[in-house]
Amino acid sequence: MSVLTVTKENFDQLLNQPLPILFDFWAPWCNPCRMMGPIIDQVEQAVQGKALVGKINIDEQPELASQFGIMSVPTLMVVQDHRVVRSAVGLRPKEQVLQLLEVK
Repeated sequence: MSVLTVTKENFDQLLNQPLPILFDFWAPWCNPCRMMGPIIDQVEQAVQGKALVGKINIDEQPELASQFGIMSVPTLMVVQDHRVVRSAVGLRPKEQVLQLLEVK
């Protein structure tokens, strides 16, 4: 699989998946977000079958950014059973992102 592009149209469908979901809230003008991109790709490869990974462009999906109260990017949120269970703001190394997902 690959990193999912999350929109308001597919968001509810993703929430109904049984796996935890890592949402990466980002923006194309954000340098740390661009640096986070390859890390998110690596994380997605590492967690295949254990979790889903999706990117939410806050400029294109302001409703989702507002729904989650996103104040700065990049923001990572892990959602499981329709609730946010962990989150982190700012650039993070792969190991810390995997720890958010509790996947080693």
